[in-house]
Amino acid sequence: MQKSLFLILLLSRALVGSAQPTSPAPYHEAARRVNDLVHTKLNVRFDYAKRYLYGEAELTLKPHGVATDSLRLDAKGMDIKTVKLVQGGSRTPLKYDYNRRQLLIHLPQAVAAGQAYTVYLDYTAKPDELDAKGSAAIGQAKGLYFINPDSAVVGKPVQIWTQGESESNSAWFPTIDKPNQKTTLDLSLTVPAKYITLSNGRLTRQTPAGPGLRTDTWQLTEPCAPYLVMMAVGDFRITKDSWRGKEVNYYLEPRYAAQAKQIFGQTPQMLEFFSQRLGVDFPWNKYSQIVCRDYVAGAMENASASLFGEQAQGTARELLDWEYAGVEREIAHELFHHWFGDYVTCESWSNLTVNESFANFSEVLWAEHAHGPDAGQQQADASRRTYLRTPTSYTRPLVYFNYADKEDMFDNVTYQKGGSILNMLRAYLGEDVFFQGLKRYLTQNAFGTGEAHQLRLALEEASGKDLNWFFNQWYFGAGHPVVTIDYAWDAAKKVQSVTVKQTQAGTVFQLPFTIDYYVGGRAVHQPVMMTEATQTFTMPLAAKPNLVNVDAENVLLWQKTDHKSLAEFAYQQRHAAHYLDRREALRAAGDQAADPVAQQILLAGLTDKSPALRDMAIELLDLKNAPLRKAATPLLTQLAATDATPRVQASALAALGTLKEKRYAPLFAKALGSRSYQVQGAALVALLPLNPAQALARATAFEADNKGALTSALVTVYGTAGGAAQWPLVRAKYDAADPNGRFQMFTGLFEMLGRLDDPTALTEGIARIRDLAVKFKPYVDAPRIVAQLRQVQQRQASRPNAALVAGLVEQAAGAIEAAK
Repeated sequence: MQKSLFLILLLSRALVGSAQPTSPAPYHEAARRVNDLVHTKLNVRFDYAKRYLYGEAELTLKPHGVATDSLRLDAKGMDIKTVKLVQGGSRTPLKYDYNRRQLLIHLPQAVAAGQAYTVYLDYTAKPDELDAKGSAAIGQAKGLYFINPDSAVVGKPVQIWTQGESESNSAWFPTIDKPNQKTTLDLSLTVPAKYITLSNGRLTRQTPAGPGLRTDTWQLTEPCAPYLVMMAVGDFRITKDSWRGKEVNYYLEPRYAAQAKQIFGQTPQMLEFFSQRLGVDFPWNKYSQIVCRDYVAGAMENASASLFGEQAQGTARELLDWEYAGVEREIAHELFHHWFGDYVTCESWSNLTVNESFANFSEVLWAEHAHGPDAGQQQADASRRTYLRTPTSYTRPLVYFNYADKEDMFDNVTYQKGGSILNMLRAYLGEDVFFQGLKRYLTQNAFGTGEAHQLRLALEEASGKDLNWFFNQWYFGAGHPVVTIDYAWDAAKKVQSVTVKQTQAGTVFQLPFTIDYYVGGRAVHQPVMMTEATQTFTMPLAAKPNLVNVDAENVLLWQKTDHKSLAEFAYQQRHAAHYLDRREALRAAGDQAADPVAQQILLAGLTDKSPALRDMAIELLDLKNAPLRKAATPLLTQLAATDATPRVQASALAALGTLKEKRYAPLFAKALGSRSYQVQGAALVALLPLNPAQALARATAFEADNKGALTSALVTVYGTAGGAAQWPLVRAKYDAADPNGRFQMFTGLFEMLGRLDDPTALTEGIARIRDLAVKFKPYVDAPRIVAQLRQVQQRQASRPNAALVAGLVEQAAGAIEAAK
């Protein structure tokens, strides 16, 4: 499971993290296995008008360990019509008790452990009538979703799709909905013949099923957990690919099918890379990826058939602005789950780390392989920073049995912290030994379940090292080190000292890392192991080092205060090997931007080989500083005109736009002709203060074709230079955007609401701001939004609708402040 892209974008802005319970909830043990699922056979058809599924299920099971005379199934909110025992060709009715959540079936006699038996159920699933609570990671929990089933929304496709994680598939078929169950599958779907279907495994048969109908049968011969069962129905175009003779297919809406290879075309290379690196070939009989509307999470690793939200499809122009951290990262994430999560599944949600931490780690692996070491470190750093900026995550361990709700496990600890821990473990054990250990873990638990202890044992077998200390502190303990680093050079003895002090409360962490000492342009490497709260490491050297670089591999998950001088950071930027070394130098320079050495670091950052660091350097520039502005603007002009990365080009345009100098107007006008929406949007906003009338005219010309950043720019221009005539378009663009896009429109929206005299527009606009802020209050700066609403009220104080606006703002502020 990849968390919602919207939530990732919000969390990356350091607003707030997901909250953890203040006190531990009761211990959540792994689900007891009384009966084991063996095989699931489903026959389903759909009532689009009622949003029902009519299903027949045959479940084959075996009692686990001891004989049993009952079977308890998860079956949420269903109408159960018939329950029968299947014996040969006959079916015998069975007694059962049903509380709308679980179905307790009474078998006619005890069945011996390991003896297979089959029950038949006839049922109706009613997902839209189910009271099912979702989570931050997974928006809803009703299992089965009908999208625009009555075609009421013009232009929106009619689709059906499912989302099983964590325990929601039992809303559309009876099962034992726990991660420590595994089942093979036969699924037959009867659908309108005009539609395409997708499910797990292979499509084995298609047969006519009456006027305008067809039945598709899918078969999965490898066992998977019930939450990994999926189906999707709709008007999709299939783009076919392959890997080692296996089907690799991409399902998109017809209007995006031309971009299928551009979006998903690296999948065969990913399959090859992950198979070789893990030493375990992709274990499923095919791999499909499908993009669906209104998806409730980012993406989902259903066995052999991953499902993505609509962020994974776009026009050729939209793809110009895509970056690795978006869809390509998601594709790697869901694919890697097919080893960690699907092939070997977490034994319980408390051990979700053996699923999601590995998928997060794979994002770094693929970035390194496909885009180079800088890209890998950039992705690893993004994960670390996402975890570190959410203090509410510091108090829970990675393996956690005392969660309040299993959905709480889908957080920055399981994903970003867990992925960072695996990256540390890789560095400590070494590349080859680490992956040998992963191969052992996968092969020893193939098509079964795993937990952190089994991972530790496999890595110990591969490495010959005891790893209890590592797992106790990183998997079963909470938090991370907080350190200060100080340096001293003894000129008489020619010895460099490095003192590292851990300042966090509680446990002292054992930390393996490397210190690099740079003398005469060359680095001397010193591997060390920190075991005490304060520890000094020494190294005799021929001369005082130009730089001492602690954690030279940049893998430790810690918060550090590094007492290097700016001159040392400048040397680090020029000579140290890694992306993170250069990023650290930029950050230090940004904190002391008035210093001439810091300014040289920032200027050097503008020509860094990493687009992310060029972008960061632009962000850190203080263009109010005259000498820095004079030195930086020629470089910014070049970046704005020619940089190959749209994000960097757009940032340079935005920076120049803050200067409000007429001489840049031709540059902005030229950038409006870019194919990139991001570049066009930045250019349009930069042009606005120089020539509002021209910006308004250009914005009007873009109304027929705008997406993303350009749409936000249109709203900004209309907010400043437009009027009531533009409100219907602003409202329509806002309503059509995803939540992140709506927040990006807030600047223009607030500006427009401060100027409009149309009471309907004012009412509609303030209501939209209120509703979005209330819905996403845990993730946004709610006091700032309230303050901006009050600024609208102040600007309207002398206008005709002052009283109306005052009342609307008070209502909105009250609703936002009261929201949880």
